[in-house]
Amino acid sequence: MPSMDIRSQENMTQEDINGSFAAPSNCCTMTNFQDEGDLLDGLEDSTKLIGVQVVLILAYSSIILFGVTGNSLVIYVVYKFRNLHTVTNFFIVNLAVADLLVNTLCLPFTLMSTLYGEWKFGQAMCYLLPYAQGLAVNVSTITLTVIALDRYRSIVHHMETKMSKDVCAVVIAITWVSSAVLASPLAIFREYVTFDVTPEQSIQGCAEKWPGSSADGTVYSVSMFFLQYGLPLSVISFAYARIWTKLRKHVSPGGGRSDRHRRRRKTTKMLATVVAVFAISWLPFHAFQLAVDIDTSVLEMKDFKLLYTVFHVIAMCSAFANPVLYGWMNRNYRGAFAAVCKCGPVESRLRRVHSRDTVREKALAHQSTISVLTQANTHL
Repeated sequence: MPSMDIRSQENMTQEDINGSFAAPSNCCTMTNFQDEGDLLDGLEDSTKLIGVQVVLILAYSSIILFGVTGNSLVIYVVYKFRNLHTVTNFFIVNLAVADLLVNTLCLPFTLMSTLYGEWKFGQAMCYLLPYAQGLAVNVSTITLTVIALDRYRSIVHHMETKMSKDVCAVVIAITWVSSAVLASPLAIFREYVTFDVTPEQSIQGCAEKWPGSSADGTVYSVSMFFLQYGLPLSVISFAYARIWTKLRKHVSPGGGRSDRHRRRRKTTKMLATVVAVFAISWLPFHAFQLAVDIDTSVLEMKDFKLLYTVFHVIAMCSAFANPVLYGWMNRNYRGAFAAVCKCGPVESRLRRVHSRDTVREKALAHQSTISVLTQANTHL
């Protein structure tokens, strides 16, 4: 998905303010100056209403609270319980780290920019913050894609073959490096600007400044939409469709389904739901961004800032939804969350549940392995 900021104007003078626009390009700040009259009137719009501001503060605060708490809990339980030390869970931890960054780097600054109507964070943050935001969003999207491809590889092609933890570490490192490269234009092509509203009043802005025409920014935004949203979503959808078909056709000896197979189906459902929530929550924001890229007159709408903020809130819900889905759809995570919250006896019960699962899986392994491999080869 494209990075989520509203791009400010490039090299603007007082005469250029009329008719200028800022296109969405990063997850945090939104500085939108529509015309000189708006500036002189204090950028009045629906987001200046006290009731709207209270609702926005409550919405953003709730997402930050649940997002930071939930993602931190995911990281902690995977660290604490050895039975959660799997490749898939390491990727989920990487996703939780990225979501934590989104919660801490995107949400507070977007809220403050919306309420104040200008950039309040200084020159250094003008370069660092959009870059860090783009990095976090890229890591989150790429990790979701990697998780889907890992499940596709292990279930559809070689159900008994798993990625090693060393390879997992390399993949995670590559994810961060490639995400940093994709986000680099957000720091390179940028400037800290001051708009003189009146001789006595000025407003600071953090603007993208591309070496060519302003169309370069639109090209980057559309390219990132394809690389961060369209392409990953296509790959993930294909992978989970193939996985679902594979698991639906597999039946263990005697017409029943092995315990291991049921657990794999539950895990796949959980991960597919995570992707579905991600895709649906981000759809309104990306549709709105594409509308701005195609027709800049959208920026002249009276409630442009309010619409942007509402779509941004919906998109940010994905940053705290993942831990809820882990706890709701995965028994190991439910047990781990309960053990952390209640401690003592619950932790012991978690270990006993895991031990029973291990014994049961070993008992079924001998009778189901031949059938699993045979049917897997049949459907390749």
